Amino acid sequence: MDNDFNVDLEEIASTIQTHEVVIVRFITVGQRLLLDFRSSEIDGPAVRLVEPVRNVQERYKSLRQLRPRFGDPEKIVAVFWPRFARSLQETGVWRQIAERIIETGHAESVREAADVMAELMDLEREQQRAAIRGDELFKTLWSASPTRR
Repeated sequence: MDNDFNVDLEEIASTIQTHEVVIVRFITVGQRLLLDFRSSEIDGPAVRLVEPVRNVQERYKSLRQLRPRFGDPEKIVAVFWPRFARSLQETGVWRQIAERIIETGHAESVREAADVMAELMDLEREQQRAAIRGDELFKTLWSASPTRR
């Protein structure tokens, strides 16, 4: 079951269409989805899972390392997605991302984006399994084994 948060899909669509670099933050996984729509004859748009950073300066630095042939974007826009990653597809947001990539003519970037989406959903499923098992970062509220009172 997905969270029932209201998400302004029109605002997110506008952000995807008008900004060069967008970071999507998720509620379920720590990694961020980097959408860098800038492209050249050599480099297509980049869709990657990246680690969180402490501040915007670190994000610019990591972007420079990831995309050294591009200068700094005017700004990096962050979007919080309070739902499961698969809902990006269900709501049509992923289609908008793919269409923006397709417009650049870099077919390999479309394939890479699909691979990243699959990886993101795998990470999310693993996080859910870890929560059920009560792994390191999670605390079990009810134990399967009886405890003394």
